[in-house]
Amino acid sequence: MNTMTFEHWLQRIHELGRDFETRSEIHDAESSFVSENYTSLQRERFLATLVPESLGGGGLTHSQVCELLRLLGQYCGSTALAVSMHQHLVAAAVWRHRHGQSGPELLQSVATRQPILVSTGARDWLESGGEMIRTEGGYRVKATKSFASQSAAGDVLVTSAVYSEPGSDGQVLHFAVPMKAEGVCVLRDWHTLGMRGTGSHTVRLENVFVPDAAITLRRPRGKFHPVFNVVVTVAMPLIMAVYHGIAQRAAREAVEYARRQRRPKLHWPEAIGGLFNELASAELNHRDMIRLAHDLDFRPEDRLGQEILTRKTNVANACISVVTRAMEIVGGQAFYRSFGLERLFRDVQGARYHPLPEAEQQRFLGEWILSNPQPVDDPAAQDAAVGGFGRLALEGVCGSPDAEAGGSRLGGQDHHAEGHRLGHDHRQHGQGRHLHHDREGRGASHAAPRIAPLCRSTRTSNI
Repeated sequence: MNTMTFEHWLQRIHELGRDFETRSEIHDAESSFVSENYTSLQRERFLATLVPESLGGGGLTHSQVCELLRLLGQYCGSTALAVSMHQHLVAAAVWRHRHGQSGPELLQSVATRQPILVSTGARDWLESGGEMIRTEGGYRVKATKSFASQSAAGDVLVTSAVYSEPGSDGQVLHFAVPMKAEGVCVLRDWHTLGMRGTGSHTVRLENVFVPDAAITLRRPRGKFHPVFNVVVTVAMPLIMAVYHGIAQRAAREAVEYARRQRRPKLHWPEAIGGLFNELASAELNHRDMIRLAHDLDFRPEDRLGQEILTRKTNVANACISVVTRAMEIVGGQAFYRSFGLERLFRDVQGARYHPLPEAEQQRFLGEWILSNPQPVDDPAAQDAAVGGFGRLALEGVCGSPDAEAGGSRLGGQDHHAEGHRLGHDHRQHGQGRHLHHDREGRGASHAAPRIAPLCRSTRTSNI
């Protein structure tokens, strides 16, 4: 099977993006799903780009797909964000397959049929929602799942619900169900401030049968599980790539507007300098997320999950600030929908709501730091406990591998044994420092060239 190289994909994404951009205003005005764009992406086999070539896919790396989504976000944020939701489910499946947690069937299916995978995990988080009742051969599920991106055209719903046995606090069961299964209904209620073309309608499951074989994970309700370290590490760099691209587009629009004016305003140089400071913050934090994900070669440790979520908050805040500053630089003209910045401003607000929103992330991080078993009065131990949170550490070692060897604790919950099952190999921690250095070095060196330089000519489609 012929597959496109990454270099060919870079060119093709620009070509597709220019076409998608011609319809973005219509989809925004109508709150309609970007169905034509998805037809084009499926025709190009973009939905299979992350699947390994050995399984029939495109064989691109996680960092390469992040780059393509960043570029696509400059043209149509809704298309880029919607497809990032599919890609993060594929990325999670690739990680699980590499670590012997699942067979190749799902990835082979994505490679051959390109089904659209729909996730509801953002709203579910630790508690999930809905009710599962035991029946012969499986469960009957009743649940309502909002923010289900691509549900307007999805094929498979990847979700979870709560099963409570008498006398227990309940378990969350994860499963996949066909979108055309009896009892699955898309409510068509995606009428929002921004990202209107993503088709992220609410999905209702009414007495839907889920066979035992479809259950992929059981976990205690309301308690952190190491699977979330996998999910946030594969998903957040892909999702935030879209907002990074939106911020770059807004910055370019503001600079080009200022350059066109015959009577420039005195405050513009300072304002533009401040904008690009924020854009650099977005870029550096996003680049570091990609480095940490290390092309899906990582151990799902609590420290990693916290570092990803911290950088997600930083990227979100910086991207929102960039677009806000761009609106202020342009002034009243930016208030007109025809100018284009107004839609970027509305779309970028969505960055706030991906897991975890800022206040929840800060509390989650603070609780993790305070519950870390390392003493905080010892400066050396404190550095090991806090790791890279006070710095980007693009070339350094975040924390002490020796400290990680004892397992991590979050809120008093010991994840050592469960983490081992999900891919940790604590027997290798004697080599941990060497492995961590290699991971840092390779991640930084191969990710950096794929991030657009800030001072690239505004005549191109990147900042």
